Amino acid sequence: MAQDIRTTAEYAEADALPRKYDSHAKGCGESGEKTLPDMVMRRSFKQKSDAEWAYERLILYIQNFEEQLDNEHEVAMGFAGNDTGVLRIEGLGYFDPDIVTFYGSDEEGGRMQLIQHVSQLNVTLRALPIPKEDAAPRRIGFELAAELEQST
Repeated sequence: MAQDIRTTAEYAEADALPRKYDSHAKGCGESGEKTLPDMVMRRSFKQKSDAEWAYERLILYIQNFEEQLDNEHEVAMGFAGNDTGVLRIEGLGYFDPDIVTFYGSDEEGGRMQLIQHVSQLNVTLRALPIPKEDAAPRRIGFELAAELEQST
């Protein structure tokens, strides 16, 4: 039985660092702890507002979802509890200290915006067919991550 011996400072630092862990059924994705990118780790999560911290993590989830899509589909979000339908995600933002905003369009191309308090955040990512057969799928998660990298 091997045990890592850590100093009090190492223990406190590890406890303070954000971690991401996923578990999947065999053959349905990678399980285990994931290393977080520099864009998320550039400042302590304790220095970020709830909105900024939620925004950055949503970008990571959207990117991960998009990595699993084929060239026929794009990311969208579904809504529970009403007949609003889906929002094809075209942008994401936050308003400190506690609001997250999704920008996009519905399945008919109408403009949509969802404004949500972080305490009520509940996002269902869905794959929708791309609107035009000849168009390449839009990967908003990677666009948002690139923009976030440039802002540091």
